[in-house]
Amino acid sequence: MNPERVNITDVVLRDGHQSLIATRLRTEDMLPICPQLDAIGFHALEVWGGATFDACVRFLKEDPWERLRRLKAALPETPLQMLLRGQNLLGYRHYADDVVERFVAKAADDGVDIFRVFDALNDLRNLETAMRAVKASGKHAQGTLCYTVSPVHTLEMFVEQARRLVDMGADSIAIKDMAGLLTPYATERLVAALVEAVGVPIHLHAHATSGLSSLCHLKAVEAGCRHIDTCNSGFAGGTSHPSTEAMVAAFAGTGHDTGLDLEALKEVGDYFREVRKKYAAFESEFTREDVSVQINQVPGGMMSNLANQLKEQNALSRIREVFAEIPRVRADLGYPPLVTPTSQIVGTQAVMNVLTGERYKAITNEVKRYLQGGYGQPPAEVDAEIRRRAIGNQPVEEGRPADLLAPEMERLSREIGELAEGEEDVLTFAMFPELGRDFLQGRRDGTLSPEPLPAPDAAAGRPATEGVPTEFVIDVHGESYEVQITGVGRNTGGKRQVYLTLDGMPEEVVFEAKDDYVGAATPGRAKASAPGHVTTSMPGNIVDVLVTVGETVEAGQPVLVTEAMKMETEVHARVAGTVQAVHVARGDRVTPGEVLVEID
Repeated sequence: MNPERVNITDVVLRDGHQSLIATRLRTEDMLPICPQLDAIGFHALEVWGGATFDACVRFLKEDPWERLRRLKAALPETPLQMLLRGQNLLGYRHYADDVVERFVAKAADDGVDIFRVFDALNDLRNLETAMRAVKASGKHAQGTLCYTVSPVHTLEMFVEQARRLVDMGADSIAIKDMAGLLTPYATERLVAALVEAVGVPIHLHAHATSGLSSLCHLKAVEAGCRHIDTCNSGFAGGTSHPSTEAMVAAFAGTGHDTGLDLEALKEVGDYFREVRKKYAAFESEFTREDVSVQINQVPGGMMSNLANQLKEQNALSRIREVFAEIPRVRADLGYPPLVTPTSQIVGTQAVMNVLTGERYKAITNEVKRYLQGGYGQPPAEVDAEIRRRAIGNQPVEEGRPADLLAPEMERLSREIGELAEGEEDVLTFAMFPELGRDFLQGRRDGTLSPEPLPAPDAAAGRPATEGVPTEFVIDVHGESYEVQITGVGRNTGGKRQVYLTLDGMPEEVVFEAKDDYVGAATPGRAKASAPGHVTTSMPGNIVDVLVTVGETVEAGQPVLVTEAMKMETEVHARVAGTVQAVHVARGDRVTPGEVLVEID
């Protein structure tokens, strides 16, 4: 084999759709094109991990393990790669070592050949167990450097971490530029230093968000990198990755020729462009190429999901405020690289700071856990006042977080009981306890149903709309009109565009709301009007109720735990007194302004 050849890992089945359509691509739309993908000759296909596990269970109602097995059967000639968050695996907390070991072993059995293992803080202690488990499975262990820019992230630091990863058994080193922060010459310097420092292959994973990634790939190859991540053109560009076809064409006829067939790649691109139309409702203007990522530092997958989550909060119009807040929160928390789960931790806190109108008025449980050392060592010092507000005088753990965790598999197996048909189901429950239990129960009951695919607005090439049309018959002066509300558009200056279909004809109207939107009250819940009325600052779901009627509580005491944007937040009593009524239960949907608990 030509040692100068550039090897391609295509990410269309994982990171491509995670970055552009909020991880919504269904297995049924992957399998038909697998024979063509398998015949191309990629170094690997990234098909699993990242947010795909969560999206399968939460939205698509697919068994993620079954997806992996079906993809392995459909791609027998191509190594399959997954993205694994070290001790976080695919969830949002650290898991005990026995869970990590069993998860890696099961993923290897079901078809993963290459494990790209990373830690959001680049705390390499959080990679030790996962790396050992990958090596024990006989699979390829790829140690990962999460690239970011800050006063403490230096070239020397990245080189030292790469050396340590090789000492831990890494078969290769990946530079993971999830936000598109690399510039061409910074890439050249980093790759050259790594090639000189370690004796294993260097891989480059760089998102196209800033528009610079193709240039970064070129300079990386010139500096000695021979493995690059690209995405088929059907899901390339913007917050995704540079196009596979473009990079193949760029190196064709040179000493770095990839050897891949451009015509075959084009046919795959034609397929994915057609499939992508089904998911138009998950597209967002915020997943386009935007060099301002060099300022706000929001990764591609985070950008897509953040826009979608803000839309669900009826707050998409404030996304620019959130983008401005994200770097401030990141600095407060000691400059963590923005990659799952720290991207969710920082992003959700930034959203709460914006939507509540006061920075850190509400602090998520994940931020509290982070500031207690529950995710590892932050790259730099955190803001002492923010830490005090979040955790008071509680001690900060300095060791490897997982050292504090007792083995979990036996307990998890007992808790999920007969709903688990095998170890895979126990591991699904481990990743997302409430969500996993609901999924497994729905599977047993035969009630699993994926979220509907919202219909795109076909009129005049307008952008995708927010859900299935709502139909009305309106009587005006004795005439009846059939009206469909097919979507909500821009919101500027207090005015909102609404797309209507009136008697089959598309119309666009603009109205001005008299009052700010606060969300419709749930039947049976009054509007909060007294200091003892406990409400929430963001729409979400009740995860836990911490008090009962008749219980005495103190001001500031947690009384509820809510979940919004995949992050949990405690809701506190504003006054001391006795709980007079609790109007919610676990699983209930809640909106701001509703009385959830009454204290007097």
